[in-house]
Amino acid sequence: MYFIAWVPIILIAVAVLIVLNFIPIGLWISALAAGVKVSIVTLIGMRLRRVPPGRIIMPLIKALKAGIDVTIDKLEAHYLAGGNVDRVIDALIAAHRAEIGLTFERAAAIDLAGRNVLEAVQMSVNPKVIETPVIAAVAKDGIELKAKARVTVRANIDRLVGGAGEPTIIARVGEGIVTTVGSAESHAEVLENPDRISSTVLSKGLDAGTAFEILSIDIADVDVGRNIGARLQMDQAEADKHIAQAKAAERRFAAQALEQEMRARVEEMHARVVEAEAEVPLALALALKEGRMGVMDYYSMQNILADTGMREAIAKESQEGPGAVEGGERERPRS
Repeated sequence: MYFIAWVPIILIAVAVLIVLNFIPIGLWISALAAGVKVSIVTLIGMRLRRVPPGRIIMPLIKALKAGIDVTIDKLEAHYLAGGNVDRVIDALIAAHRAEIGLTFERAAAIDLAGRNVLEAVQMSVNPKVIETPVIAAVAKDGIELKAKARVTVRANIDRLVGGAGEPTIIARVGEGIVTTVGSAESHAEVLENPDRISSTVLSKGLDAGTAFEILSIDIADVDVGRNIGARLQMDQAEADKHIAQAKAAERRFAAQALEQEMRARVEEMHARVVEAEAEVPLALALALKEGRMGVMDYYSMQNILADTGMREAIAKESQEGPGAVEGGERERPRS
């Protein structure tokens, strides 16, 4: 009986806890204390729409205390769209303190675009320095220069949505450095006046279409690199040498092939001569046998052959020098 008497009290306590957990009474009291007019029904509606009331009421309190006119519906709509309500309110407060014209709609659009609107406002007040990597460029005299630049930029609130980011700034500055150094007659001109690079690059309007405004471009360091012109000439000379060697080898192979062909033809002709000479004795014997040639004709032919051989030997002696043949005159073959 004693336990049954406490059951209604326990049920009432549980019901009160559930109601207090569902209805943020503490947040409602804080809003009233801060001068923000919000009803319990509105907070319950946020619960039903699965919007944490603290994510809306606390930024609303900050905004109203900073003198920024926003409504609960705008904050709730931005939260439901996936935005960061607290960051947008902080950006609006910072812009209001810095006297930068930034509306809630603009800040919400920047936040939904994926950019940090608070960082953009801070960058508008305190410019950011972007340091480029080492950029290599070659002057007209073929000497390579390696330059590093520091770009001071300020966020452009109006171009944050759809504007290019830091990689585009770095790429454009690098392109400007390469163009400026490449147009110089010699690398000494660039080394003497490194501010020529910054002034030329800055005058090109590299911040067009980006989310930044370039304030200054300072050349941090310029170093002399390789002699690219001499290296290219050496490579070209080496390539020309290889081409000449290839053409010479081609001509040599063609000459060798022609020589082999000529040797084959000479050997073929020599074989034919030997074959023809082998038939001479048979032809002589046949001529003697048939009576087309007499014995005296044969001896006369032998004397002619002997005289020819002797003359060839004498001519060979005159070419080789005296004393090549000892024992006096050669004996002439007897007829």
